[in-house]
Amino acid sequence: MAFVTNVPVFLAMFLASFWTAASELKGSFDDNFSIMWAEDHFKTSEDGRIWHLSLDKETGCGFQTKQRYRFGWFSMKVKLVGGDSAGVVTAYYMCSENGAGPERDEIDFEFLGNRSGQPYTIQTNVYKNGTGGREMRHQLWFDPTEDYHSYSVLWNNHQLVFFVDRVPVRVYKNSDKANHFFPNEKPMYLFSSIWNADDWATRGGLDKTDWKKAPFVSSYKDFSVDGCRWEDTYPACVSTTTENWWDQYDAWHLSETQKKDYAWVERNLVVYDYCKDSDRYPTPPAECSVSPWS
Repeated sequence: MAFVTNVPVFLAMFLASFWTAASELKGSFDDNFSIMWAEDHFKTSEDGRIWHLSLDKETGCGFQTKQRYRFGWFSMKVKLVGGDSAGVVTAYYMCSENGAGPERDEIDFEFLGNRSGQPYTIQTNVYKNGTGGREMRHQLWFDPTEDYHSYSVLWNNHQLVFFVDRVPVRVYKNSDKANHFFPNEKPMYLFSSIWNADDWATRGGLDKTDWKKAPFVSSYKDFSVDGCRWEDTYPACVSTTTENWWDQYDAWHLSETQKKDYAWVERNLVVYDYCKDSDRYPTPPAECSVSPWS
């Protein structure tokens, strides 16, 4: 595959104290997750530590956390479908509703399948009250089908940061603009799924899913969370106490090292940025004027 090379040394350099605070979620899969659909397309390794979701012509599969969260650090290691995966989407996302409701808030990682020999693309998106259209797409600097890599979200009232192997690839800042397009009010479940999207996912739908290659399997492990567990009816999860590492000053902004990493990503890996799409947005949405470096 034609992956970006010459990754700078600083990609591996992070403030250890910033990351060690996040602890792995304990307990079995059944303790923490529920299958959303097609339980017969879900399997685990013998030790129960690795989870496999499969897609065939009949159906895909998905799971979700039993617990909702509002703010925190959320991470999963994923190994994506290898070979010809055109039309296949593996999703890892947070959403305020079990279904795609009209008023949902959502934070998305979507991994867009490809023809053999072509680089994988990751798409991120943000929804507020059912409105999205905030897509960005990036290439990766490695083959995500050969091994597990971590995909993480840092969410507080100041920013959303999307990480790949702890490298910030997207920064979405809270805005004081009139539209206030930042999902900070609703608690969210975390979901993972695999599904067919060959009407749009690969080259705008030109490359269709080759069902002779099915089943397509994506694998997951090491879900980590350090966040505020939502409890009805009292909204205990606020992002103003600074009691948690993910809502202290260092987590409100990128560190100097992370800014270097992010600048490298901006120069080398961005495929699409909605803020620069003048055909869709002749006037960029208000949040596009908020600097990710602030």
